[in-house]
Amino acid sequence: MSSSDPDPKHATALALLQLNPVARELGERFAAAGHELALVGGSVRDALLGRLGDDLDFTTDARPEQILALVKPWAEAVWDVGIAFGTVGCQRDGLKLEITTYRSEAYDRESRKPAVDYGDSLEGDLVRRDFTVNAMAVKLPQLVFADPHNGLEDLARKVLRTPGTPQDSFTDDPLRMLRAARFASQLDFAVAPEVSAAMRDMADRLSIVSAERIQAEFSKLLLGAHPRIGLGLLVDTGLADQFLPELPKLRLEIDEHHRHKDVYEHTLIVVEQAMALEQNGPDLVLRMAALLHDIGKPRTRKFEPGGGVSFHHHELVGAKMTRKRLRDLKYSKEFVDDVSELVELHLRFHGYGDGEWTDSAVRRYVRDAGPLLDRLHKLTRSDCTTRNRRRAAALASAYDDLELRIERLKAQEELDAIRPDLDGNQVMELLGVRPGPVVGRAYKFLLELRLDEGPLGHDRAVTELRAWWAGQPESAQDAG
Repeated sequence: MSSSDPDPKHATALALLQLNPVARELGERFAAAGHELALVGGSVRDALLGRLGDDLDFTTDARPEQILALVKPWAEAVWDVGIAFGTVGCQRDGLKLEITTYRSEAYDRESRKPAVDYGDSLEGDLVRRDFTVNAMAVKLPQLVFADPHNGLEDLARKVLRTPGTPQDSFTDDPLRMLRAARFASQLDFAVAPEVSAAMRDMADRLSIVSAERIQAEFSKLLLGAHPRIGLGLLVDTGLADQFLPELPKLRLEIDEHHRHKDVYEHTLIVVEQAMALEQNGPDLVLRMAALLHDIGKPRTRKFEPGGGVSFHHHELVGAKMTRKRLRDLKYSKEFVDDVSELVELHLRFHGYGDGEWTDSAVRRYVRDAGPLLDRLHKLTRSDCTTRNRRRAAALASAYDDLELRIERLKAQEELDAIRPDLDGNQVMELLGVRPGPVVGRAYKFLLELRLDEGPLGHDRAVTELRAWWAGQPESAQDAG
C-alpha cells in the first residue's frame, strides 16, 4: 500500500506527517547514511485517529550505536537510558522522538525480563508488535504506508487482534494481555474473541512480569477514557486475579442496601461518577480510591438477623488492604498513603444528614482529610449510587450543606492551617520546660481544644495551658 492510495484515512495520516517536517528530515538523515527508518506503532495509529501527539516512535535497521551517531549532531538533546533494549531517545523542535532498532522480544518461562534480539526488516519488526492497530508503519522519507496485518481495517472496526496467534504473542510478552485491557480502556476498542480466549487461558503467565511493568499498564488503564471496559476485561479473563484479586471478589458481595446487583457493579459506577467530577484532567489518586474504596467488604460481611447484611468497619479493613496491595504493585509511598487515607475516610460523612455535626466535628473532618479534602468531597459524592431519587437528593443536599459549613469555618478560622493558639516555644517558656515529650503532650492538648472550640486567643490559651499543667502529676512536671 503506497502513499498514492485514495483511502481518505491514508491521506489524513500522511498529510499530518507532511505538516511536520521533523519526521521526514530524520528519515532523510537515515536514508543518506544507508539506513531505513519508519514511523511506527502508536504514532501511526494515533495519526490515523487524527490525534498525532508530540511523542513519536520510529524503527530502523540501524543498530543503537549507529542511531546515536546519526542523531547526536542533529538533535537538541539525546538520552540512551533504553539503549540496552535498542532504543535511543532524542528531542528536536519540541518533539520527543524514540528510535528503536528492528527487534524481537520474548520471555523464557522463568525470566521476568525480556530478551532482545535485533531484526533486519520492517516486516519482521511489525509481526512482533502487540496488536495489528500498532503494527502499521509509514516508511520515511518517501511516505510509504505499510500495513501487512490489516491494522487499518481493525482500527476502523475498533477491534484488537494480534498480528500472529494470540498464544505466540502472549508467550513472547505476557504483559500484552494487560495491554489489551489498557487499549480497550483508552480507545474504547473491543477485544477479538480469540484474543480474550487466550487471555483467559494464559492469565497465569502474568506472574512472571515484574510488578513495576504491571503497575505502569494498570495506571494507564485506570486513566483511560473508558476504564469500565478495561476493568471488565481484567475480571472476566482472570487477569485481575493475578495482581488485584480484591476486585473480582467484589462480585460475590451483595450491597447492604440491596440497591445494586453487587458491590463490583457499584464500584464501577463510583469510578465513573468520580471521573465526571474531575476538573483538571484524569486523577489517578481519585480513580484508584474510587476503585478500592469498598474492597474491605468481603472480609467484613456479616449476615444480620432478619436477612440484612452489614460491613462494619470495612473502611478501616479496606484501607489496610489498599496499602498492602499498592505497595506490592510498587506505587510510591505518597500515592499509597493518599489512596489509603481516602479509602479510610470515605464513610466519615455518612450520618451527617441524620444529626447536626458540631463545629468541632467539621474541623476534625477537615483536619483529617488535610490536602485530600477536595478529593474526599468528590469520592464521597461519587459513592452515592442509589436509584432512589429522593434519597440521592437528600444525600447531595446534606453534603452541599457540609461543604458550605466548611467554607464558612475556613473563612472564619483558617481551617487549612489548624494549629494551637500557642507554639512550642511559647509552651516551653510558659511552663519552664525543655524540649521533650511534655511539650508534645501540651501541644496536643491545645490542638484538641482548638478543634473543639475554635480559636481561643492568646490569653485564654495561656490560661487553659496553665490549668492543664497544674493538673499534671508531679512526676510529669519534674520530668519537664
